[in-house]
Amino acid sequence: MIPRLKRKSWAALLGAALICAVLPSFAQDASDGNTPGATAPRGAIEAYLAARRTYEAEAQTYWQSITDKRRVRFAKRRDGKPIALDDYVLTQPPLYSGPPRPAGYIPPEKEPAPRPEPIPNIADFLKAAEEQYRFVPERPKNDLEFKRAYAKAAAAAGLTREQAVRIYAFETGGNGTYDGQAGIVGNRKNARPISPAMGYNQLLSTNSVSLLAEHGDKIVKTLKAANVAATKIAALQQMVDFSRTVPNVWSHHDRLAKTTPGGMGIHAAVLDRDIGPLLQTQKLLDSVVFARSKGHERALTAAELEMMNFTGDGNGFDLVTMPQDFREKVPTSNFFQRGGYERNPIARRTGTAAALFKSIDTKMDSASQAQGAKELFAAF
Repeated sequence: MIPRLKRKSWAALLGAALICAVLPSFAQDASDGNTPGATAPRGAIEAYLAARRTYEAEAQTYWQSITDKRRVRFAKRRDGKPIALDDYVLTQPPLYSGPPRPAGYIPPEKEPAPRPEPIPNIADFLKAAEEQYRFVPERPKNDLEFKRAYAKAAAAAGLTREQAVRIYAFETGGNGTYDGQAGIVGNRKNARPISPAMGYNQLLSTNSVSLLAEHGDKIVKTLKAANVAATKIAALQQMVDFSRTVPNVWSHHDRLAKTTPGGMGIHAAVLDRDIGPLLQTQKLLDSVVFARSKGHERALTAAELEMMNFTGDGNGFDLVTMPQDFREKVPTSNFFQRGGYERNPIARRTGTAAALFKSIDTKMDSASQAQGAKELFAAF
């Protein structure tokens, strides 16, 4: 599912309403004895609300310190200064330990939130691509054909087999298909997507728009050199042009991808046997290039590259460059926004940077034994 302004951020890893936004109204509505559903004793309700306020104040202070320390680290890194252990928050986030919500107490309703738009599925992306660009992806005969094309593109870009296979294993569980969408597992009836993320590296629709905006000329040139059909190249050029109708900033790309038919149609290119492997490869290559641009010459391990994909290039690089002895001491919370951390069970469970790396490597080890991962390994 955080990154440079122009890139993803895990994903997926931002935003969550703070409980403090509703606590004052809890207190106000609980102050009389007539609150609907407030059958619990008034004293119990007040004790609960007081505990929640105390917890929220602690949490806000903690997460502000995370932001402040991160800002200091990034500034030091820009100035070529060494990062010290005390440039990180070394305590875990506070946990609520007060009384549970009293039985019978129903918090007052908040202002109704806008109804979320349904997450588009592959059929929606295909429909938009055909209507907006007259583009129908040229699908591979089978997944193995796509794996071979992806391996060829990844190797040509300088990615290693270990990086490509282990990231594929982590992102898909080791048996993901080129057209697999998050939330759609097997042939389960009534399955619904939980995200627009698709493919071996689980590209978001916003990734697709952003990648074409930044690297569209390069991808078009590659297709021309490979003598790909002119009609496909023309359609892709239209997509590139549309992706550049907004500033080259992630939030603008996100709006295009999620609110316009043109942006939605771009995501269908991930399914094309010629374009898809280039987009998947470029997503990983961007992180490699970012690390090199910051002076990191050593090749990234698969777990380190995934970490940059997982938390965004900026936070990921912060993790990757951390001295080994720091990793055992620094909480994972240092590399997330509060909302992303609280929704991320891996980050919460692992606790420290070292444990987070170990968890990713362990999952990669296991999922790399799956048949799909073995096929990708053999495709290199």
